[in-house]
Amino acid sequence: MRYQCPVSQTMGIKTYPKDCGVPVSCKRSVSLKETRSVHFSNDIVFQDYVRHGELERIGLFIRARRVSLDTIYHSGMAAIHESVLSGNLECVKLLVHHGADILQRDEDGWTPLHMACSDSFPHIARYLLSLGADPELENDCGEKPADLIDPDNKELLELFGLAVND
Repeated sequence: MRYQCPVSQTMGIKTYPKDCGVPVSCKRSVSLKETRSVHFSNDIVFQDYVRHGELERIGLFIRARRVSLDTIYHSGMAAIHESVLSGNLECVKLLVHHGADILQRDEDGWTPLHMACSDSFPHIARYLLSLGADPELENDCGEKPADLIDPDNKELLELFGLAVND
C-alpha cells in the first residue's frame, strides 16, 4: 500500500511504499519541533531595506519613527552611507528628504561624498554637491573625496575639476 498525500500529488512529489521508513501517521509527525520565528531589531531590518532600495518600506519605517537616521550600524556606517554604496540615488534622495545628514561621517570619518567618489557614483556625487556636501572634508586618513576617485572615471574627475585634457 502507498501513502497518497494530496500535496505531494499536486507538486509532483514521488510517493513511497509504507515500509520505506518515511513516517506516514499523524502520531509520528507530532514529534516534530514547533516552528520558531526569528525577530530582528528595527535597525537591522531598516538597514536591509536601505541596501536593497526598498523605498516604500524605508519611508514607512521613517514615518513610523522606528529608526533614527543618524544611527551608526555594526557595519560602521549610517543609512545614508549604505544608500550611497548601493548606488541608488532615489534612496539617497528619500533619506535626505527625511533628514539624513549629507555631512554625516561613518566610523572612519567618511562622508557620503567620499563613498560616492570611491565607488564611482557620479550621479550621487553631483546630487550631494548640489545640496552643499563639502568636497574639502577629510576622512580619518586625511583623504578628501576627490582623492578617492578612480583615475579612469572621467565624469567624476570633471565634476571635481580634475579632468586632464587628452
